[in-house]
Amino acid sequence: MSAEFPTACDSLATGSTGVDKSGDRVRGMFSEIAPRYDLVNRMLSGGIDVWWRHVTVSRAPPPESGAILDVCTGTGDLALAYAEKAGPGVRIVGSDFCRPMLDRGIEKSARSGRTVEWIEADAMALPFADRSFDLVTVAFGLRNIADTRQGLAEMARVLKAGGRLAILEFSLPRNAAVRSFYLFYFRRVLPLIGNAVARNASDAYTYLNRSVEEFPSGDRLSAIVADAGFSAVQAVPLTFGIATLTIATRSGTDG
Repeated sequence: MSAEFPTACDSLATGSTGVDKSGDRVRGMFSEIAPRYDLVNRMLSGGIDVWWRHVTVSRAPPPESGAILDVCTGTGDLALAYAEKAGPGVRIVGSDFCRPMLDRGIEKSARSGRTVEWIEADAMALPFADRSFDLVTVAFGLRNIADTRQGLAEMARVLKAGGRLAILEFSLPRNAAVRSFYLFYFRRVLPLIGNAVARNASDAYTYLNRSVEEFPSGDRLSAIVADAGFSAVQAVPLTFGIATLTIATRSGTDG
């Protein structure tokens, strides 16, 4: 799933960590917070998530023609940002396995007049043919996929050779002072506000900080992306490293 604050996706070889990322757990959690999801995101990020998506669209721009897939799209903010910038000949698809989140994206699409195809689908078993898309994106959802490597393998499968992958995800700042403040906010402040405003019993905003701290970032994530069949992997830290935009190219040739 997508979105800035939690969204819906042993070791990383199997995709398991200390955080419960089982499909039922993640789907249920995001179904519960869907009604206030966008409101809480804007409050807790101070609106900086809007800029992060702007950077993503700028650095991984839509193709002149073809198709874009936004995996773990959540309420569709990144898919809609691409719909605003893409030409009329570009197909844009947003997929997520949590229907209540998708329903919010559908509502926003209707209000804005931006055309996006909304598909209910699991990121680990995408219902698209091989080499269907020119660009695949995922914003704040890769860490929520139960098996990270399987999710990346599916993204590689549906991308055309030479197509691009853009991953926008939280990361841990390298600067010690920034990291200390960041972790205090994530561990002590954000869960209290998020869980209260979202009115959920699933402790979704405690899950957020735990999932971020356990998920690989920087060079570790870049290595996993490269291992999944991508080349020219570039990691761009955003806002002191609070988030990172990872861009890569699908290796190989289409036969």
